[in-house]
Amino acid sequence: MAFSSHEEYFESIAPEVRPLLVSIQTRVEKLLPDASRCISYNMPAFRAKRVFFYFAAFKKHIGIYPPVTEDAALVKELVPYRGEKGNLSFPLNQPLPIDLIGRVAVALNREYENK
Repeated sequence: MAFSSHEEYFESIAPEVRPLLVSIQTRVEKLLPDASRCISYNMPAFRAKRVFFYFAAFKKHIGIYPPVTEDAALVKELVPYRGEKGNLSFPLNQPLPIDLIGRVAVALNREYENK
């Protein structure tokens, strides 16, 4: 199924996971009010000059893409959540670090503004 909005994507996700996705969406919109919602690669995403932040729910985790590369301190802090390609994976059986995810969104926005 191809999604046309964040809300349509959220409706396809297990009800107990939806609030986590909404909290990510809300945090990004609060921190980056000029960013707009979009769907890219069939995932909820945010765009400023270009798409810079993707998030999606999976069976056991929430994924955040692409990897942060330019903020060395943040990259180090994200090590427990990084997969082999650097993408972030937040297990559903642990509290969602929403402040950290917000910092990731801001860092990615900054990185993609400069590209």
